[in-house]
Amino acid sequence: MDSKKSILLVLLLATLITLALGQTRVGFYQTSCPRVETIVQTAVRSAINSNPTIAPGLLRMFFHDCFVNGCDASILIDGASSEKTAPPNGFLRGFEVIDAAKTQLETTCPGVVSCADILALAARDSVVQQNFLTLQTGGASWQVPLGRRDGLVSRASDTGSLPGFNEPLNALIRKFADKNLNTQDLVTLSGAHTIGTASCLTFSYRLYNYNNTNGPDPSIDPTFLPTLRNLCPNGGDGTRRVTLDTGSVGNFDNSYYSNLRNRRGVLESDAALWNNPATQTLVNRFLGIRGLAGLTFNVEFGRSMVKMGNIELKTGSQGEIRRVCTAIN
Repeated sequence: MDSKKSILLVLLLATLITLALGQTRVGFYQTSCPRVETIVQTAVRSAINSNPTIAPGLLRMFFHDCFVNGCDASILIDGASSEKTAPPNGFLRGFEVIDAAKTQLETTCPGVVSCADILALAARDSVVQQNFLTLQTGGASWQVPLGRRDGLVSRASDTGSLPGFNEPLNALIRKFADKNLNTQDLVTLSGAHTIGTASCLTFSYRLYNYNNTNGPDPSIDPTFLPTLRNLCPNGGDGTRRVTLDTGSVGNFDNSYYSNLRNRRGVLESDAALWNNPATQTLVNRFLGIRGLAGLTFNVEFGRSMVKMGNIELKTGSQGEIRRVCTAIN
């Protein structure tokens, strides 16, 4: 047997093992669609160069997809009662990026690459491109295991599994545990807010009438409160977007955790990470506090993204490979 046949046999065996075990793997499309990563990266780069807010949008979209029936691109399906229509998904953006990449891939290698894998790659590439725009070197990146297939169901009623911005920390920890993600994953993945924004609607209740006290959330830094109130006046435009990482707009770094320590977490779910001893310790580890084993945000974020990307996999003969990402075949 010549060397080329031997290599093909090894790749075939690896693919069969992957399908049998229901796992993803790096290099899944090495022979069937070798340009997949380049094509997705090009689509993401073009979109973010035109509109930098697409970067956190793609990250959030992947998160919202994986937490509802697994990472199966069900978030992309159109329909009167699909996941897209649920209130938690109302501000998602970046769908056109996935569509653009899929269109190109269907021309290059039709019927091969799943929308779920495109979304997983786009989430990674959004971080890489954000690092490039802000001239960061050595920023977060990770290899993306591939081989997901697209789901056949998308129901708005299933989105209750999504962690909420105003849920108690114990509820958030439980929702992560339900997806085989631990408390460190919760603190790590919350770090995506380093490039995110939130609407005033999602946190202004903390500024004026927290828990019906007619006053602000006492956990907010009093010197930070006027800034938030100026951005979100009482009774003002609830759709106005506010950065979640004050002082580090657009930089994918661990400054988000510094803001938590300084009681400048914008969302209640963010602030809660500092108000609990267990999660506060993890925040301090990301900040490199002396006496604690340090955690490197760029490294840990990639690890947790890979872990999240394996939630409730559909592989092998499960699901399908959609021809267009917005509709089941």
